[in-house]
Amino acid sequence: MLKCENVRKEFTGFTLNNINIDIPEGSIMGLIGENGAGKSTLISCILGSMIKTSGTVKIFNKNQEKLTSYEKEDIGVVLSESTLNGMLNCKDINAIMKAMYKKWDQQFYFDFCNKHNLTLNKKIKDFSKGMQMKLSINIALAHNPKLLILDEATSGLDPVARDELLDIFFDFVKDGNHSILISSHILSDLEKICDSITFISKGQVKLCEDKDSLEYKYCIIKCDEAMLQTFNKEDILGVRKNPYGIDVCILRDACPSDMMSDNANMEDIMVFASKGINL
Repeated sequence: MLKCENVRKEFTGFTLNNINIDIPEGSIMGLIGENGAGKSTLISCILGSMIKTSGTVKIFNKNQEKLTSYEKEDIGVVLSESTLNGMLNCKDINAIMKAMYKKWDQQFYFDFCNKHNLTLNKKIKDFSKGMQMKLSINIALAHNPKLLILDEATSGLDPVARDELLDIFFDFVKDGNHSILISSHILSDLEKICDSITFISKGQVKLCEDKDSLEYKYCIIKCDEAMLQTFNKEDILGVRKNPYGIDVCILRDACPSDMMSDNANMEDIMVFASKGINL
């Protein structure tokens, strides 16, 4: 569905460095990383909004730059901030999008508005952030895309609104013919819905793995400097040193059997991977 091969983009002081990801049909990939890691830059490269990008982006088994305008309608995009004119209402949006998209499904759009309490005559500027995000997702889905790309789409929403959106994403991929790439700082959301996780730090992919395997792959142990030096560097995801000792995120299979260990959740994995190894 979506494949990036050695995607690279250079800026002054930052490089998105040879990114490789592969999202098959019927799956959801979560994209995580600290602020400025390169997540939004990668999404911009995928969408073709970055110039002088090297590498290859294939969508629907076709180079991104060769997609026709009709094929591009098979991509739905939702960004963290609404770009809709606040003076418009839902009826206005339908009229505009109906003229823009050949695949626009007016019935789906209004059914979604009704189901999610998006008042048709209310101006968008008077919607809550959660309602504006639901409207953006409605627009992205109403032209029947095969691929949905979400950049911090659940950011700033309350837990109830986020849970409703996650249900929508589940429904989107359940037929096995649709896929989602979603970036988020809310790792608990990604743990609920994603099939795989890609972690980007400082413009590089630190890990890209099946989520279920990842949740059991690492554990956290406490040790001193002498014991730290005995571990195989290749088994360690990251090290955190503090005045009370050293925390090590290590492959569970490499953890000494006589040592106490804690499970490493998604947040732990992100933090330790960003710290790296400094033995």
